[in-house]
Amino acid sequence: MADTSNVNDEEKRTFIFSYGTLKRGFQNYNLTQNLISQNDAVYIGDFFTYQPIPLVIGIYGIPYLINLPGSGQRIKGELYSVTASGLALLDDLEGVAIGHYERLPIQVVGGDVEKEVVSAEAYFAHRSFGNELWKENGEMGLSEYSEIEGRKYVLKGDRVEYGRTILDDLRLFLADSH
Repeated sequence: MADTSNVNDEEKRTFIFSYGTLKRGFQNYNLTQNLISQNDAVYIGDFFTYQPIPLVIGIYGIPYLINLPGSGQRIKGELYSVTASGLALLDDLEGVAIGHYERLPIQVVGGDVEKEVVSAEAYFAHRSFGNELWKENGEMGLSEYSEIEGRKYVLKGDRVEYGRTILDDLRLFLADSH
């Protein structure tokens, strides 16, 4: 096994499974492109989750994985190898520090189940609201974030905020549905 003790943090990379707006052709792909152009991300290929997992659409058409392995469907997405500085930018976009998403381990496979299982990470709805969002969607999930769902997405700059955060809007969205 190679000795990586002298490898600096910038050279260490993490596999990130992208299933929503960061994918090619979607609203936030420009960030992914910027990471690629700065050598902070490399596209590996199209992958699927190894296990079924819920993928739902929430307020503003935002896609969320819900951390309930075994529920939902196998999700189609893209795998990227990302540097530590690239991860910091993704964490910021996904609101990890404020509790919007959390980056958690996930197993993915390329193409079909027969291929090698790869350990990666993905952005999941934060545990403080994920299960409730799953229930709000009738415990029915998607297998892929597609163009149809993408049309429902509202860019951050186009959202009417009234001084509220995304978490405030999520709480209102979930409270109004009861």
